[in-house]
Amino acid sequence: MAKTTTMIKKFSIITINYNNSQGLRQTIESVINQDFKDFEFLIVDGNSNDGSKEIIQTYADRLTNFVSEADNGIYHAMNKGIRMATGRYLLFLNSGDTLIDNNVLKQVNDAINGNTDLYYGDILFQEPTKTKRLTSPEKLTFDFFFTENLPHQASFIRRELFKEIFDYNEDLKIVSDWEFLIYAVCKANISYKHLPIIVSLYDGNGISSNSDNYKMMYAERDLVLKKHFQAFIEDYEKISLLKQRRVKQFLTIKQHPIAWETLKVFMKIILWFIPNKKEAND
Repeated sequence: MAKTTTMIKKFSIITINYNNSQGLRQTIESVINQDFKDFEFLIVDGNSNDGSKEIIQTYADRLTNFVSEADNGIYHAMNKGIRMATGRYLLFLNSGDTLIDNNVLKQVNDAINGNTDLYYGDILFQEPTKTKRLTSPEKLTFDFFFTENLPHQASFIRRELFKEIFDYNEDLKIVSDWEFLIYAVCKANISYKHLPIIVSLYDGNGISSNSDNYKMMYAERDLVLKKHFQAFIEDYEKISLLKQRRVKQFLTIKQHPIAWETLKVFMKIILWFIPNKKEAND
């Protein structure tokens, strides 16, 4: 273990790693070279055998704390990091992800007054052929979380929230951070604020970015929705149909009286030839 400190820092940066030594080194360098220094840096390694442990030892004097031992997956490791952390806000910057530049933590610190539960910025998403900015919305809604999520690489979560709500669900493999946020925002009604700052460069090789894992991801999301939002999820799915492209087209046509009347006549003709359910059963 590296030396610990009793001073409460503004941020706890938590990096989890397993057999990603190259990405781990990049992440560490991006953190320790920050101009702003009021943070603690924690690394949770899953007993890697690719040289990661040696890299951690190389930087041991720049780390607040670290551990390298077998774990039960990503969220088990992240929960270890939460228990190790003492900072006011937690940022999960996993191996391979990097802070966008040496000044970004200072920018974030200047934008945070400490009276909000969740601050979140934007990321650059690195794909094989291009890099694009992913901008999070100013307003967080159930509609947003139904299909999207906030990037944990740019989310500063008040540490005490994990005691007030719950830790990451270790039974889930991919969407536990999404479960925490959709519950916190849409059910616990936490306070939040979007920061118009690019916080990090996201490594697109993560488990949730792998298309092979999409089936599992959507299955886990369905379990979470039924667990926490069972009372209205079916109604929401029906309402969400109103957002489909065809409905939007109908609403656009309705703004033009002649086109709308023509469409109604056309629809009456079509419906004339479609028997209703009662007639079909007679």
